Amino acid sequence: MKDTEKRVDDEAPEAVAEEAGAVNDDAAAEVEADEPVAEQDTEQDTEQDTEQDAGDEAVSERADESAEEPAAEAAEEIEDAIAADLDKARTEAALYLDDLRRLQADFDNYRKRTLREQTARTASASQALVARLLPVLDNFELAVSAAEQSRDFDRMLKGVEMVLGALREVLEGEGLVKIEAEGKPFDPERHEAVIAVEQEDAEPGTILDIVRAGYELGGKVLRPAMVKVAK
Repeated sequence: MKDTEKRVDDEAPEAVAEEAGAVNDDAAAEVEADEPVAEQDTEQDTEQDTEQDAGDEAVSERADESAEEPAAEAAEEIEDAIAADLDKARTEAALYLDDLRRLQADFDNYRKRTLREQTARTASASQALVARLLPVLDNFELAVSAAEQSRDFDRMLKGVEMVLGALREVLEGEGLVKIEAEGKPFDPERHEAVIAVEQEDAEPGTILDIVRAGYELGGKVLRPAMVKVAK
């Protein structure tokens, strides 16, 4: 009996130990069984996170593309507007340049035409004056010829006076006017004093005599009269 109880007592710790070992084995098995599941869950979470990140990146890229499209369109519209304005400005500049060239050509033609007309008028005036002086030249030739043949002083003087009258008539017809001087007050714009003399019956500054006649043409002094003035 005692031996039996002793065997029972000896076997009880061993059974407990075996049961504890079995429990530990089961727990270890469960842990080992759970490890692949945990690893699988971790991999799934990683894949899900990767997929989510990829999705977020795709969404962000699409958002960026969506945001960039209006900006690109706006920039393209601005470039088109600038190009259109530039083309318009170039066209206007070309038109202005063409107008300027035509205006310059017209002005050159006008200047040349005016110069030709002035030259023609001058030539015509000179021609008319020379034509009117030809009879004076003829009278001079006749007077000289008559004086050589007759040696008559009176006839020669009369011929010279006739030529002088004809010459004056021609020049006066062209607008030449003799400046009045003798007995007039001295005018420095129309007279040129060459000598000053004392004379009791004349006021100072009065023109006493004409040394050389002066003339006006068209209201302007062509040559001042050279005079003798009282002082």
